[in-house]
Amino acid sequence: MAVRQTDGMRIELATAPGDPRRPNEDYASVALPASGDGGALVVLDGVTPPEGDAGCAHGVPWYTTRLGGALLELTGSRRDAPLADCLAYAIARTAEAHSSTCDLSHPLTPQATVVAARWDADRVEYLVLSDSVLLIERTGGAVTAVLDDRIDRLRAEGRRVGPLRNVEGGFFTAAADPAVTAKAVTGSLPRTEVRALAALTDGASRWVEVFREGDWAACLGLLRKEGPQALIDRVRAAERADPDRTAFPRGKAHDDAAAVLVEP
Repeated sequence: MAVRQTDGMRIELATAPGDPRRPNEDYASVALPASGDGGALVVLDGVTPPEGDAGCAHGVPWYTTRLGGALLELTGSRRDAPLADCLAYAIARTAEAHSSTCDLSHPLTPQATVVAARWDADRVEYLVLSDSVLLIERTGGAVTAVLDDRIDRLRAEGRRVGPLRNVEGGFFTAAADPAVTAKAVTGSLPRTEVRALAALTDGASRWVEVFREGDWAACLGLLRKEGPQALIDRVRAAERADPDRTAFPRGKAHDDAAAVLVEP
């Protein structure tokens, strides 16, 4: 899907399930204020729990939709609040929505990675929590990947990451505890220094991180030239070419994927 404003802003986004027989656990959305002087994007990657009871009657797609919608609304309605505070409010609001029916203390309670960005006439703010990625293209053409690399560091140390979710010394996702937002990677840049933003769940960033089809700059170039759906299509082709995961080891043969491109 593509959206264009009369002032020249370009927004494109796409998302697709890894398995068409299962609900898509990714969430991607963009909001533009009525004033027309900025906007916000939110991309979540729901964490698929192992088979069995996760203490919640609703499931991951419900959670990512609730959390994503709350975060998108709060980034617009509380523009003076830092993105980390907006995420904390969104987590608390979502937890309240099912605390009376579900065990939110369960270690597998629904949770998600988070990428959020917000821009106005002066600044671009961003937040990344866990292993989704935000690409920032500067006006000079350089592309920076904003990453929360805790999972990669744990794996490089040969440690099992499952038991280390949302514990000190491990990695962190948005679940039911608003305090987790203190672990997010955050920052801001002058609006005049930013040419484009791209947010990817790890199902889409496989093009770079798993299949090594190009670097982050090439990924953003592909998004600009052909759009987010083309990136996802290329990932799917690479997955189908290695169905047994032997050439390119990965946790899932096919993963939910979401990508958003914004040229503010």
